[in-house]
Amino acid sequence: MKSNRLIVAASVALSTAIVDARRHSNTPFHPRSSALLGRRPSSVVISFKDDGHAATGVTSFLRVPRGGSVEGAAAAATASSSSGMISSLLSGLSAYIKGAKSDTLCLLSITAVVAPICKRLGISNIIGFLAAGMALGPNGIKGGLIADVHRTEMLADLGIVFFLFEMGLHINFDTLMSMKKDVFGLGLAQVVLTASLVAGIAKLCGLSSAAMVVLGGGLALSSSAFVLQLLKDKQQLETRHGKSSLGVLILQDLAVVPLLVITPLLAGGGGGMGKAFASAGVAFLMAISALGVCGKYIFDPLFDWVVSASNQEAFVGLILATVLGMSFLTEGLGLSNTLGSFASGMILATSKHKEKIEAELSPFRAVLVGLFFFSVGFEIDLALIASKFGLVASIVLGIMALKGSIITCLCRLFGLTLAESQRAGFLLSEVSEFAFVAFRMARSHGILDEETTRLMLTAVSLTMALTPFAEELGARIASSLDKNKIE
Repeated sequence: MKSNRLIVAASVALSTAIVDARRHSNTPFHPRSSALLGRRPSSVVISFKDDGHAATGVTSFLRVPRGGSVEGAAAAATASSSSGMISSLLSGLSAYIKGAKSDTLCLLSITAVVAPICKRLGISNIIGFLAAGMALGPNGIKGGLIADVHRTEMLADLGIVFFLFEMGLHINFDTLMSMKKDVFGLGLAQVVLTASLVAGIAKLCGLSSAAMVVLGGGLALSSSAFVLQLLKDKQQLETRHGKSSLGVLILQDLAVVPLLVITPLLAGGGGGMGKAFASAGVAFLMAISALGVCGKYIFDPLFDWVVSASNQEAFVGLILATVLGMSFLTEGLGLSNTLGSFASGMILATSKHKEKIEAELSPFRAVLVGLFFFSVGFEIDLALIASKFGLVASIVLGIMALKGSIITCLCRLFGLTLAESQRAGFLLSEVSEFAFVAFRMARSHGILDEETTRLMLTAVSLTMALTPFAEELGARIASSLDKNKIE
């Protein structure tokens, strides 16, 4: 409950800041009006009480006019775009840093610095965020400059929730059914085959049956955050390999549900496996039914009513309430919170307010997804890599080679060209962020020991870090194949 209150407090603060900046810029309320022109925006300062509890949420929420000061707060820079607005907001936040309890605000400020540097260097933002996470995290410089990693990880998880909601806005149920071959054919085959092979390898290594299931299920998943971000940045979501990759990711997100439900039950010896799947199925049907009812009888009328009032604060607040509310609903039913956000996005994909929702959500998603990539960098244990380099490298390359080969072969069977197939294989060869959740859960229930968990978390993080390079390699190979007209 404390983490939920912290998330809500931070979200409300950010939403009010964005609306305040737009109001001061005299920018009209329009789905594409993300630019801030004219007046200088105000800074926003947020601080948390020293006890770090989320019960009180935001204890200081002050608008600081440009040139003013709050205990030494620096003036926010004038912004000329939505990214400039976020940078201005983060400058105001960073000015109120006090000790270890300001970790999250420090990271938000660094987000505004990393992106321009990466652009100047011509590298992906993801690489910059990962490097910053490695340097600032618990395994980084002098034991880490971030005192409370947990708070940062909570906001990072929120970034994934918003990111998948935005992705859901681009997919309605008609689109999903039109992708059924990729989702329920290619995606299902990939998850089952990869999980089975990984489980077999785990058995050969002498691991328990419970560990086999957790490792097989966790490593079969790919990172929606990384893959969709890369596809979006390179404008490849509408390509053949992009659509196939999206179909696989959708099925994998659905597969998270049974994996997270059965993991605690596996600690009891696996006797409740059938019951676990039955419970997951019932919970899934309940969640989808609830989301469907909310979409038809609550969301549409409520958004119509709020838009008719022409009030930006209310509209942004309603978006946040929708995303967080649906996420908490599915989480309360024992399912993945991202399933709720993704499904609610799909429900609103047919809404006439879709473009407005997407435009208002974009600044939140950009900042919070950046925090997610920071948190992935936290998990890269440089000391472990140095002491067991051969083992770590073998696991990382083995995972990516196995998954990439399986996906490439399956894509060929489902009608993609060799160039398209290998691009999808490279793109989906990393492991999902949900593996962190599954492996940590398995550790807490005694399924995986501490050493195995640290090793797997480091390996998973490295597969994510290598994803941009793998995607680039796949693109170059595809270009060569197309040039030589190899089908």
